[in-house]
Amino acid sequence: MQKFWIRCRWLALGGAATALLMPGQALAANATDTGDTAWLITATALVLFMTLPGLALFYGGLVRAQNVLSVLMHCYVIACLASVLWYIGGYSLAFGDGGPANALVGGLNKAFLAGVGTDSVSGSIPESVFFMFQMTFAIITPALIVGAYVERIKFGAVMLFSALWLIIVYAPITHWVWGGGWLAELGVMDFAGGIVVHTTAGVSALVIAMALGGRNGFPGEVKPPHNPGMTMIGAAMLWVGWFGFNAGSALAADQSAGMAMAATHISAATASLVWMITEWVRFGKPSLIGTVTGTIAGLATITPASGFVGPFGALVIGAAAGFICFVAVQVVKQKLKIDDSLDVFAVHGVGGMMGTMMAAILVLPALGGMGLAEGMTVGKALGVQLIGIVAAVIWTGGVSWVLVKVCLALVGLRVEREDEIEGLDITSHGERGYEI
Repeated sequence: MQKFWIRCRWLALGGAATALLMPGQALAANATDTGDTAWLITATALVLFMTLPGLALFYGGLVRAQNVLSVLMHCYVIACLASVLWYIGGYSLAFGDGGPANALVGGLNKAFLAGVGTDSVSGSIPESVFFMFQMTFAIITPALIVGAYVERIKFGAVMLFSALWLIIVYAPITHWVWGGGWLAELGVMDFAGGIVVHTTAGVSALVIAMALGGRNGFPGEVKPPHNPGMTMIGAAMLWVGWFGFNAGSALAADQSAGMAMAATHISAATASLVWMITEWVRFGKPSLIGTVTGTIAGLATITPASGFVGPFGALVIGAAAGFICFVAVQVVKQKLKIDDSLDVFAVHGVGGMMGTMMAAILVLPALGGMGLAEGMTVGKALGVQLIGIVAAVIWTGGVSWVLVKVCLALVGLRVEREDEIEGLDITSHGERGYEI
């Protein structure tokens, strides 16, 4: 989702756009288009569907039965919390005018949606719709991190970390890439969130997993997922919702959205098969959990490239995601002994970074892509993509570590051992997912 300027850059499939419009210019560029607006409203609902209920069910099925409600609670409350914070100031910090500091962060001129109404448009859609579309991204990104700390974290830490993280990590990096910040000026390509969503969530997941330590019994005696069927249903919802995530990022109901949807689907299907076959060869049996995890890996990896590559590029990205993310899961848990419980870094972090780099190559017309911007070479594009990834990793990792320390000091981080054994459903929320 390169937002304003990427749309202007890539909309013409037959020829390159002559100029890159920055957000301030794009806001007044065109009148509202009802078709584009209708599609973005639909895409917004699809992206919210990814978190509620998609991600909640996907993660919920992967934990012990004693913790399923706690995971659903985490996803649900983060959605509510992020929505309110996005309205209060998150959107403004991401897409507002930062004045002299605009390269780094937006200002507060749009806090509480000041000046944002149905008549103010970004491209051909009302800014109110753009605000809502972006809100759903702000919801799912901290919710992805839930997978790193399930079954052992205090609920107060979930709320405090997620709130601070959204404002201090997510909003500035969103501004860097999509809000006219310094990475946008460099020409970084991130169509729908390889850097903004998946790299940030993956790196933060790794940090908080290291700070928490492993679950009781990790790595040798961790209980298996209690409901693979629930996980598959959640993954299917994520797959469907991802069409809003990627195709909606074209900000129009046009050929770019259609190609992004096709690329998204091909990558997901390919990664699912590659992960399944790799697991089959490695462990002797293909599992449902492994297959649907491959689906998510393919979706995450195609995200930054979805509006730039063609079907062949999507096939390549999906194949890479299915194999490399599988290997990354084994490395993180078996080699590094880090209990990133539901593989957020290996699937989203590694996938997002890999897809971001591959976009710089597979964008070439010879490979079915949209072509590089005028004056850009593959070498330069790879360099810019790498700068974007490194900057996001450093800022996200450093700030996340500080936020962990803040949580430790103010509310604590990990539940007591007895509570962890009994399960967070009853000890943190006074409820049970199942009466057996």
